[in-house]
Amino acid sequence: MRAWVNGELLSDASAAAVSVTDHGLTVGDGVFEAIKVVDGLPFALDLHLARLHRSAKGLGLPDVDEGEVRRGLAAVLDGHPLPLGRIRITVTGGPAPLGSGRGDAGPTLIVVADAMQPWPASTPVATVPWPRNERGALAGLKTTSYAENVVALAEAKSRGATEAIFANTAGHLCEGTGSNVFYVVDGELRTPTLASGCLAGVTRALILEWYGGREVDEPIEVVERASEVFLASTTRDVQPVSRWDDRELPVPGPVTAEVQDVWRRREPELLGL
Repeated sequence: MRAWVNGELLSDASAAAVSVTDHGLTVGDGVFEAIKVVDGLPFALDLHLARLHRSAKGLGLPDVDEGEVRRGLAAVLDGHPLPLGRIRITVTGGPAPLGSGRGDAGPTLIVVADAMQPWPASTPVATVPWPRNERGALAGLKTTSYAENVVALAEAKSRGATEAIFANTAGHLCEGTGSNVFYVVDGELRTPTLASGCLAGVTRALILEWYGGREVDEPIEVVERASEVFLASTTRDVQPVSRWDDRELPVPGPVTAEVQDVWRRREPELLGL
């Protein structure tokens, strides 16, 4: 693992590097992006940076210094060619008084790169009982306030799944803890709209652009009629779902296999610094 914090490449990525009063640590006041690395190159970097800007704006953080981010990326990747890896860019509110109010010390910028193991060819998922609030202040933002996801994922793992699936407060299918959900009903590929409160996933957007699909909000029970389901995320790419709760599903289904084929062919277009 290599880490770059506020302009400095750390000699020891596990050493203390941010203040104990950093607002990202004390109250989860921060945003982040996770970016896949293939053969030493980040995937869809410009799209991820655009979302980082949107998340920071939505959280009320200062505008992200993209030049500094790119310097950090170069620092952690230089001489460290990862065949398959992950970059995490984190921007926090910086050092602040203890409590919810921000200080005036300026943001903290962290860039970390590490190797990553590929996900299994397919995965089970589990529905969790806690809803996403599609009207909440953080809806659709990629923030470091991930405690809900931690609890939900622990519940899913206790049931033998690698991902937890949320409905929103309207009872509509929303998203996973770190993935978007696609499903097929009557031969049509569907996924929840962004109004559901789900994250505007980079992989989600590329699938809709490259393959197509209908964005629609439906009760989460619609998956009982789905002939196939897959997850989409930066690290999972297009991952078929083999079981949803107690229901077994074919992997990969024919539509999922087509999407995977399109993804493999188009992915190299977006690799680069």
